[in-house]
Amino acid sequence: MAVITYKCPNCGGGLVFDPKSQQFKCEYCLSGFSEEELKARTGAAEEEYKAAPSGTDSARAEAAMMVYSCPSCGAEIVAEETTAATSCYYCHNPVVLSGKLDGAYEPDSVIPFEVDQKTARERFKEWIGKKRYVPGDFYSPEQMKRLEGIYYPYWTFGCTVEGSLKAEGIRNKDLVAVSGYVDVETSRFAVELEGEMQIGHVARAALKKADRQLSERVLPFDMEKTRPFKAGYLSGFRAERRDRGQEEFSEEVESEVRSFAREALLGNVSGYDQVRVQQQTENIKDKSWSYCLFPVWIMTYQRRKDGKMYYFAMNGQTGKICGMLPADGKKLAVLFMSVFLPIFLLLLIGGYLI
Repeated sequence: MAVITYKCPNCGGGLVFDPKSQQFKCEYCLSGFSEEELKARTGAAEEEYKAAPSGTDSARAEAAMMVYSCPSCGAEIVAEETTAATSCYYCHNPVVLSGKLDGAYEPDSVIPFEVDQKTARERFKEWIGKKRYVPGDFYSPEQMKRLEGIYYPYWTFGCTVEGSLKAEGIRNKDLVAVSGYVDVETSRFAVELEGEMQIGHVARAALKKADRQLSERVLPFDMEKTRPFKAGYLSGFRAERRDRGQEEFSEEVESEVRSFAREALLGNVSGYDQVRVQQQTENIKDKSWSYCLFPVWIMTYQRRKDGKMYYFAMNGQTGKICGMLPADGKKLAVLFMSVFLPIFLLLLIGGYLI
């Protein structure tokens, strides 16, 4: 399995993909190159190195870990089975484990990061700053260092849905008689609708170890900005390879698509006081699945009190943040003592709680 590094044509330093400029940047001489410029100057954007043997260590094999040699300093790089891009712990050069993305595991497309690490940290701090009762160490610089840019694998589904609807539309009209009584005139109509709908980019997280709820809550991404997959976009970030097939989501996604189509068709029926559906069908055709890598900033926090782990995610394209924040027991106690307890005592003195 190969390890790929992207080298600066000017100084030989490691290149990383810069979300802000959408160029490949050298962290040593600060040169910047577009993909076309890099190809023109180097003839090829990558150098391949063979991985160190990984089958001799039974403990690593059991843990589904693999060992590679860093092409820059020769140090060992230990990566999980699904890790496709990382960096060397010793020289910090970015490396892409190209063999992880070969054949059936090669993504169809990628959305590059648009939110850089500096901006991501600022947005996280701003988001956290609005929460009054989180632990103090959640704001620490050490905690911010745990923010990591990861390309997560997703499956996206597209199809065409042909729908038909037969229903009874009911209209009621009040008729006022001379005697003052109100009669209701009911009219019934046969309603028939047919339509075709294009569905695209229904996404599902394709990594088992990821928090699926969190990785799907950062959706949606702007799919108009997808690009054909090139390993260079991964340089400077971590990337994960899928370990879930689209067959795991087929039934769930098709059910979601049918429900959406059903509601959309019914939503086109208007002008009636009541609609009684008699028959409705949805035929899904031209099904297609696409394997994509989407950019996500991830941060973890382990609460000291009980060791519980909290996960936070930010959409690396739009900056959307989601996650469940920990609560500081001491701050909540102060809130109770300063607000709720005085109110309780006042009510007690006033006799409202007797």
